[in-house]
Amino acid sequence: MGAGHAHKLYRHGDSPVHRLPAHAKLVAAFSFVLVVVATPREAVWAFGAYALLLAGVGAAARVPPGFVLGRLVIEVPFVAFAVLLPFVAEGPRTDVLGLSLSESGLWSAWNVLAKGTLGVAASVLLAATTELRALLLGLQRLRMPPLLVQIATFMVRYGDVIADELRRMRIARESRGFTARGPRHWGVLARTAGALFIRSYERGERVHLAMVSRGYTGTMPVVDRAVATRAQWSSAAALPLTALAVCLLGWSSL
Repeated sequence: MGAGHAHKLYRHGDSPVHRLPAHAKLVAAFSFVLVVVATPREAVWAFGAYALLLAGVGAAARVPPGFVLGRLVIEVPFVAFAVLLPFVAEGPRTDVLGLSLSESGLWSAWNVLAKGTLGVAASVLLAATTELRALLLGLQRLRMPPLLVQIATFMVRYGDVIADELRRMRIARESRGFTARGPRHWGVLARTAGALFIRSYERGERVHLAMVSRGYTGTMPVVDRAVATRAQWSSAAALPLTALAVCLLGWSSL
């Protein structure tokens, strides 16, 4: 983790949200998601309030709404699942636009869509305002199991290397006139995947031997001990604490 590693979700900036320590933002985002999940689905207005809170964070971080909306596409599979719920769920039914839909299914679909979208939006804002290296250091600062942090670090560092290797193999196939057009070419693609796995495994062994030869003992050195001040913790806690107040109001209004 000694070198920076930019990722496509990160948006460079110098806003107050960008300047907050990564571990404080991780705690704030995780706490916010927990509060959203704990909110009763019947408190529809509360989810609107959560969306306004995230919009305020995005404005403070100077992250354009289009940047966030474009990255919400990742939740499309969950949206498809939620759309099916009113049709397959059991219980009392109601007519909506000439369709007979389950009432419990409609509530479940709303629950999945609202909470899932808010959780993804919070994650996108976290990633957009925090460099990947800082996120890993933040997890380490929060005393996440070191082995998991190291696995995530190596995945980030060598994911692009493996993707480039796969791209070169694809170019090599196409330069020899190969184009996958159907099941009869699946054997070639399977051999490509096998070769990529072997090369990645061999590279991992070489990297491990190089690390051991340089004194690696199973733990990564901490090169940046970022410490959050009380003011920074208070700023980070503003989002989940406000959301908690909304959640309590939502429960009291039922």
